[in-house]
Amino acid sequence: MRDESSVSVEKVVIVGSGPAGLTAAIYAARANLAPLCIEGLASGGIPGGQLMITTDVENYPGFPEGIRGPDLMKRFRDQAERFGTRFVTADVERVDLSSRPFRLWADDREYRAHALIIATGARARWLGLPSEQALVNRGVSACATCDGYFFRDREVAVVGGGDTAMEEALYLAGLCSKVTVVHRRDRLRASKIMQERALRHPRIAFRWNSVVEEVRDPDAGRVTGLVLRDVVTGERSELPVQGLFVAIGHEPNTALFRGVLPMDEQGYLITRPGTVETSIEGVFAVGDVQDHVWRQAVTAAGTGCMGAMSAERWLGARGLL
Repeated sequence: MRDESSVSVEKVVIVGSGPAGLTAAIYAARANLAPLCIEGLASGGIPGGQLMITTDVENYPGFPEGIRGPDLMKRFRDQAERFGTRFVTADVERVDLSSRPFRLWADDREYRAHALIIATGARARWLGLPSEQALVNRGVSACATCDGYFFRDREVAVVGGGDTAMEEALYLAGLCSKVTVVHRRDRLRASKIMQERALRHPRIAFRWNSVVEEVRDPDAGRVTGLVLRDVVTGERSELPVQGLFVAIGHEPNTALFRGVLPMDEQGYLITRPGTVETSIEGVFAVGDVQDHVWRQAVTAAGTGCMGAMSAERWLGARGLL
């Protein structure tokens, strides 16, 4: 049993190592907070967030030639480390935010912190098809804003029927020659205004009562089409497309904080409007864990900056620096 008196108290601990967490680490380190970043292993057993499974990033400012997602995150991490951020590569298993300093456990080791920045991110919901996963970043995407540019003047499909799916379809319709929305029901769940915009767009078509059974062609290393099944008749058909965008929602990585911090109905952490402050003083939520609207690397980085600066001010006001 580890002697609790031997557990040092950090000024700030950051949980998560995507754009939000690492930007928070850069700012916190430059403010002389000596941050500890517990990286997490959510993306395929490696730290770094969703960009670690993204090939080309062409919309992050400062990289006109584009950059690979893992390379961008390495630059983030190297910069944070250069200024003195310390890293622990592990998943946080539980937290106790009921007393101060806050307590966290990762790999059965305890950590304590005066301030906590939560940057655990979110993950896209997928269809769960082996062929889909085989073609992620090779024609299959969960972000039209991120990847739509690669499909200019091509035919693509969007799976989903909510506002997110309609937003993706409308965005893609400005780039692609044709967008087919595949929806398992005979009507959309999206808001009325989003439905109307999508339904009247000349480049958006609909396949109702349909689900994707297979994405072709993993052997070719690219998307060549979809096998669809009509849920009413059971009939199968093929839809030739060069890209598939899955828009059935995201899941924030907030299970760790269930019952500890307030969340909305989708599980995103709730922050005070215009801030990254949670309901517990000294606990800040940044990036996709609290943002279900924009979900971009650049917006996540912006809130990471807000988190570090907010933590610094909070610690300073309490004489904890």
